[in-house]
Amino acid sequence: MRAILFISLFSFSVGFSQQKVMISQKEVLQKVHEENSFLKITNQEYLMAKADFNQSRAVFLPNITASHTGIITTNPLMAFGSKLNQEILTQNDFDPRRLNNPSETRNFATVLEIQQPLVNVDGIYKRKASKVKMEAVKLKSNRTKEYLTLEVNKAYMQLQLSYKGVDVLEKALKTAEANQQLAENSFKQGFLQESDVLAVEVHVTEVKNQLQTAKSNVLNASNYLSFLMNETVDVSYEPTDSLTINISKESSKVISENRSDIKAMELSTEAYKKMYQSEKMSFLPRLNAFGSYQLFDNAIFNANASGYLVGAQLSWDVFQGSKRFSKVQKSKAEYDKSLLEYEQYKSKSELELNKVLRMLYDAENKLKLTELAMKQSKEALRIRKNRFKEGLEKSTDLLIAETKYVQKQLEYYQTIFEYNFSKAYVEFLTK
Repeated sequence: MRAILFISLFSFSVGFSQQKVMISQKEVLQKVHEENSFLKITNQEYLMAKADFNQSRAVFLPNITASHTGIITTNPLMAFGSKLNQEILTQNDFDPRRLNNPSETRNFATVLEIQQPLVNVDGIYKRKASKVKMEAVKLKSNRTKEYLTLEVNKAYMQLQLSYKGVDVLEKALKTAEANQQLAENSFKQGFLQESDVLAVEVHVTEVKNQLQTAKSNVLNASNYLSFLMNETVDVSYEPTDSLTINISKESSKVISENRSDIKAMELSTEAYKKMYQSEKMSFLPRLNAFGSYQLFDNAIFNANASGYLVGAQLSWDVFQGSKRFSKVQKSKAEYDKSLLEYEQYKSKSELELNKVLRMLYDAENKLKLTELAMKQSKEALRIRKNRFKEGLEKSTDLLIAETKYVQKQLEYYQTIFEYNFSKAYVEFLTK
């Protein structure tokens, strides 16, 4: 059992003794903004939305195609038409025997076609919807960046808190070991019983276990920072500054309508509205111009004859079953749903802000209480330690005082973390 415990402790010490890297919060933020996978994903989503918007240019720009076709035919109509296009008809070709039973005829045609939309109302509204969607995705990307900033602040504070825990427990371990030595000396002199010495040894072991857990928290916080920065190197980060109370100015207590995510939801609703209008406009006719330039010959890639065709088409899909009516109904339902989701999201944001403001208020009050409790427990430990040295205090009372002082220190630093994070969260919600 002791061998297993030794191996596990050795493995842990090796893991914690990995390379340490000093890092500031500013450096973490910079690396996250440059390398974070979430930001890269949202950037690709924006590029996708931008590509969709660029595709909608087709509602204004022409569609141009070019082709070269070759045929061999004995079909009377095709043979006569091919010769006519090639401008090689002669009087003999009107002989009924040749018309009804033509010889093998070759035709090679090069065609350049252009189609130009003139009036396409539903397409115009779809383009507007694509543009609004692109802007919404951009705002969503900005909000993701703001959220990651908050997450970095939280993770960095957790790293600071973890190091505070290690520092407190290392000092507590030194104190406990000193008291253990004192207890052993008192035992040898006959002032303490063996049970008192064992109790002190158990306390030292408990502090060691807590210290190991605190060191694991440092590694966990370091790994999370590495994940946010998209780093693959397994290192133990150490903050350049320690955990202190954030004394920045008080943030607003009102949610702004221009907050990136709320504005994105609003634009998303606007996009659904444009799509709904587009579906309604699909009942209107479309006007398109078209033209083609054709080159003909009986030899490949030659052009001894040519012609062109220009025209305009007014088309109107009068009835497509119930397809278009159903599309309009679905688009209307999606628009109404987006309106409800927008209002729900704003209400949820207000609810979340009120909750965080209460958290901040509670943390502020708790901060004063935990600081006072830490000072009181420190003084109580000092008195009991002096009395223990003089043989006027039981070892159990000393152990209780040591444990309480450690707990109050950890509670105090935990409260600082909660207070600072609550302030950062309020700023995130009201930004």
